[in-house]
Amino acid sequence: MSNEIQAKLVQTKASLALKQKLTDNNKKAATHFHAVKKHNIDTFKHHEADNYHKAATTLMLANGYQISAKEIQKKEFTNHAQKATNKM
Repeated sequence: MSNEIQAKLVQTKASLALKQKLTDNNKKAATHFHAVKKHNIDTFKHHEADNYHKAATTLMLANGYQISAKEIQKKEFTNHAQKATNKM
């Protein structure tokens, strides 16, 4: 096998690994945003029931998940921007 073919194989494997990483990170962010939605709904229900301690607790949980999701999205945005720049 020539060096050129070996280089292409290495590049393809790296590309597939990066694609999988991006997919996994997007799934993580989506999972976190789903948790944000759930905890916000729970917050609303606790607030309606005048259970302000539980409302505050679930609101803090929602906030934590939202921060995590946004951090993942920020990394993903950087990765996508780098890929787009490399193709130019």
